[in-house]
Amino acid sequence: MSLPLEGVRIIAVEQYGAGPFGTQHLADLGAEVIKIENPGDGGDVGRSVGPHFFAPGDSHFHQSFNRNKKSMTLDLKKPEGKAVLHELVKGADAVFDNLRGDLPEKLGLTYDKLKTYNPRIVCAHLSAYGRSGPRAAWPGYDYLMQAEAGYLSLTGEPGGPPARFGLSIIDMMTGTMSALALVSGVLGARQSGVGRDVDVNLFEVAMHNLSYVGTWYLNEGVTTSRAPRSSHPSLTPSQLYKTKDGWIFIMCNKEKFWGVLADAIDRPEWATEQRFADFKARLAHRDELTDALDEVLSSATTAEWMQKLAGKVPAAPVYDVAQALDNEYVREQGIVVEVPHPVRGSIKTLACPIRCPGETLPVRPAPGLGANTRDILREIRDDDEWIASLEAEKVI
Repeated sequence: MSLPLEGVRIIAVEQYGAGPFGTQHLADLGAEVIKIENPGDGGDVGRSVGPHFFAPGDSHFHQSFNRNKKSMTLDLKKPEGKAVLHELVKGADAVFDNLRGDLPEKLGLTYDKLKTYNPRIVCAHLSAYGRSGPRAAWPGYDYLMQAEAGYLSLTGEPGGPPARFGLSIIDMMTGTMSALALVSGVLGARQSGVGRDVDVNLFEVAMHNLSYVGTWYLNEGVTTSRAPRSSHPSLTPSQLYKTKDGWIFIMCNKEKFWGVLADAIDRPEWATEQRFADFKARLAHRDELTDALDEVLSSATTAEWMQKLAGKVPAAPVYDVAQALDNEYVREQGIVVEVPHPVRGSIKTLACPIRCPGETLPVRPAPGLGANTRDILREIRDDDEWIASLEAEKVI
């Protein structure tokens, strides 16, 4: 057996979060990802994103997005740098970038500019607003997308200020979508012998993920807004409830679970009571039901209720980040992995969520800046004088 993407070579002109998150999926699954970094500015800006560092140029942030990759310094603005890129493209399956929308064309990273060197090359572009249209040259980041796509109006308690997700969720969604786009492009090129450009952008992914909420507005004019207790807009009980020592999230998103919950909390009569008998009735009496469930659930701790409900009713304790990572189930499932590290000996990181039964995914640390430059150049031309000249000219 082998990893699904073994033998796939990707040249990644990437930085910061969304792009590196996407290509890390590909590297975890066996692809050779060569990360191109500018030698004159310290490489990927993610290396300097704090506040936590393992060593200079090696932040916790950087390690979270660049596992299993190679790093090559290369100045793509110099003719000699472009010439090296063209040689790399000859043996690659894809060129990936997550640059401002107007930059791939300027740097020669599009299919039209690279097909001469490899007609099968796939050029995958991740940008803020796309490579065409009036916003092509706009910079953009995750929180801006959440704001304009309506997410802040859906998050938090009614009456409170707009609130974003606690994580850069659009970056991660777009990175994952870009990995799908790239692999799809490579599959098509292997079948047809002809590559292409494929595009993904933060704004369109943010809008796409409005999903059914978007469909409700587009077809019925319904504007979904925030609901108390992080509740589902149309199903209940599907929200936060108070317990003796904190909170529990319960989701009876199928009718059958309501009867199971009613029995588990010793209120079997609620399953058929007119106010709570079905989704429509419970939604109409949501406030009453919330008060009633709060009263019952406050009689025991979250852990005690989880013992009663786990595996029977969809429920989860409400944890902070530390509790989430220290969870026994997380340890049992191998969700946290140890990665060897040249300074710390080993560091802990979160495993790839894609599993390949029978195979162990690689766990190499994010590379140092330019760590693989000379080895990759020697594959092109085993010529120390040539490599020395590139270094002297600050091309690498």
